[in-house]
Amino acid sequence: MLAFGSFGCARITGPALAPPATPAPGYAEEGVASWYGEPFHGRTTASGETYDMEAMTAAHRSLPFGTVLWVENLDNGRTTTVRVNDRGPFVRGRHLDLSRRAARELAMLGPGTARVRISIVGASSGSVESCWIVQAGSFDERERAEELRQALVREGSAAEVSTGPTGVYRVRAGPYQSRTEAEGVSLAMGGMLLSCGV
Repeated sequence: MLAFGSFGCARITGPALAPPATPAPGYAEEGVASWYGEPFHGRTTASGETYDMEAMTAAHRSLPFGTVLWVENLDNGRTTTVRVNDRGPFVRGRHLDLSRRAARELAMLGPGTARVRISIVGASSGSVESCWIVQAGSFDERERAEELRQALVREGSAAEVSTGPTGVYRVRAGPYQSRTEAEGVSLAMGGMLLSCGV
């Protein structure tokens, strides 16, 4: 059975996949990403969660559920962070299926697909509530966001710059497996505590 979640995004039932290996932060791959939306909104994902097309999630064929990915659109330079909670895409030549919101942040809704670089920044137990990030700041200019990111990295924090739906550049530190640790970082930075799915 063939179904289309959006222009350029198709999901079909594929063969059983081998058990995923534990990912290591720093692992990266490049490939083609697509996105899926309306027909799947509200359905149960492979992880058992309900699919929310406005959550920051993605489907990958083998990475463990809860893996947090930094995704860069190589066609326009936009970036975002997502959490793996589903399996797919089962279309030859594609590596990642993004939620509609994630695709919107990467400015790939219209084209339907984009060339991306995927980097693992961490992993949770598979539940959004056990994976936390801290938004340290948001800026209209990427240069200022990058300055803050570099400052955080110098202080020993993992940090990335992502682009929001309104075009602002957000600096986010983490992920953290413990909410207590994340709250401590948030207080020290004067930042905002968020779950990885936001």
